[in-house]
Amino acid sequence: MTDSNIQSAQEAELACLIVKTLNLEVEAVEIDPQAPLYGEGLGLDSIDMLEIALAVSQQFGVKLRADDKNNIQIFSSLRSLNTYIQQNRGA
Repeated sequence: MTDSNIQSAQEAELACLIVKTLNLEVEAVEIDPQAPLYGEGLGLDSIDMLEIALAVSQQFGVKLRADDKNNIQIFSSLRSLNTYIQQNRGA
């Protein structure tokens, strides 16, 4: 793995939340922070995204709205979701 594929501490925390929330059969540390969450990456679907959005809201206090035009970008990878959370935490 290159440095860009190594999870930060915040990304690792988020990866653990995703694995726990969705009962995934993958270790959180195995999630490439730049791999797609939706579709071909982790293979998640729209229901999984709703569950992640709820868990993120509860854990981090960040609201993710279903009608946000930026959702495709926000949920494009673990890294992009983490960046969004860090930028909007406590906002």
